[in-house]
Amino acid sequence: MAFNFITAEEAAAMIKDGDTIGLSGFTAPGTPKYIPTAIAERAEKEHAEGRKFKVNIFTGASTSDRADGALSRANAINMRAPYQNVPDLRKRINSHDTHYFDRHLSDMAQETRYGFYGKIDYAIIEAADITPDGEVILGCGVGNAPTYAAMADKIFIELNQKLPHTLLGMHDVYMPADPPYRRAIDIYKPSDRIGSPILKIDPSKVIGIVRTDSYDMVKPFTEPDAVSKQIGSNVVQFLLSEYRKGRIPKEFLPLQSGVGNVANAVLYDLGESTVLPTFQMYTEVIQDAVIELLKKGKCTFASTCSMTFSDKVEEELFGNIDFFHDKILMRPAEISNNPEVIRRLGVIAMNTALEADIFGGVNSTHVLGTKMMNGIGGSGDFTRNAYISIFSCPSVTKGGLISNIVPMVAHADHSEHSVDVLVTDQGIADLRHLDPVERAYSIIENCAHPDYRPLLLDYLKLGKGGQTPHALQAAFAFHNAFNETGDMRNVDFSKFA
Repeated sequence: MAFNFITAEEAAAMIKDGDTIGLSGFTAPGTPKYIPTAIAERAEKEHAEGRKFKVNIFTGASTSDRADGALSRANAINMRAPYQNVPDLRKRINSHDTHYFDRHLSDMAQETRYGFYGKIDYAIIEAADITPDGEVILGCGVGNAPTYAAMADKIFIELNQKLPHTLLGMHDVYMPADPPYRRAIDIYKPSDRIGSPILKIDPSKVIGIVRTDSYDMVKPFTEPDAVSKQIGSNVVQFLLSEYRKGRIPKEFLPLQSGVGNVANAVLYDLGESTVLPTFQMYTEVIQDAVIELLKKGKCTFASTCSMTFSDKVEEELFGNIDFFHDKILMRPAEISNNPEVIRRLGVIAMNTALEADIFGGVNSTHVLGTKMMNGIGGSGDFTRNAYISIFSCPSVTKGGLISNIVPMVAHADHSEHSVDVLVTDQGIADLRHLDPVERAYSIIENCAHPDYRPLLLDYLKLGKGGQTPHALQAAFAFHNAFNETGDMRNVDFSKFA
């Protein structure tokens, strides 16, 4: 079949107000780059002429400034799911200009297929190549591309000339059957392949191909600061202790790591360890640090949904792709984050928190309980099913004005039932065998900043009994003190006694 090559502007002209669009990719890699920007420009023109124009955007996870950023600045997004991290979109969400529903990443594709979110009008898929019969080599992120392509009425392809055809074989595209016909997902080690190296789509649905030529423009992470390094060191210290005690098998277990400086610090420290054996990863995102671990042979294989590399590292990958080709495998989000597989493999999960409370609850998403930051992402997928679930955060932020260890989290994403270990720059609290009060003393002693330990103990004394002795009248006193004075240390528990 001969495809029609068009411009991004011509593609955007076909989109209608209210259409639902599914984007390939997971973080910036694999995300379409030109058509979303053209849709944003179209929206600005429609708004200038007094006409409504907003679309619904479904993705694999976050995207990039060229998608979420441009569309948000144009106020062109009506509904958005399942995860985001662009400041302009965050502002739209918190002002309710955009309706955002925050879903576990493993759920989004299947719930779309179930029909929970309505029809998909268009899928926009970034590709390294497409054949006349609809065989697509995807880019550096998969996300929910298989589901969106299957469900969409029409498909646009962004054919990115920066992507080498030698990516063929680095994807494992598999879409499980829906209940009641679903069968076991036969992954027994991270390197197992169960699907196809290509995404097969109906070529008759492809109404246009836009040529692009751009890297993913992922900024390299800054060098970890002292706090991030200390948190990373504490996480590695905990893993070493568990390994020496025989509570982690001698072969070690696959790792999942979230995104950011702390995650990179942990991985770099693991790479330097002479005690821990080589390991594999079963995760949703791999970052620059993983390339170094693969080159050193410390990490022997990485199963992921996205290669979220800075442009320099992405260029290095493409220049040495023969070396990395059999060491990295990209899967759809519902497989990379699948609870069945995570539990079978015994994945050790390492995720970040905005705040944690003294009984082990974690808030991953809402600043001071109200303002959405990014979303729950895949943290719940891994946390609830991990061999060991580790959460980390700095003990304080804003120079000590905010304690990230609080009496009660202002928004609950992960309950105490799902959190095994809490780590801050102050230390490690192993919560696995503790009752709620024991948890509280361990977290206060090991994870809270010294400035806040007496205050947290004062709160604990206010409890009137029960297994989890919250003092409900004072549970959000830290947050209220910050809102009223700008400093959580100004809390006064004496008025609650």
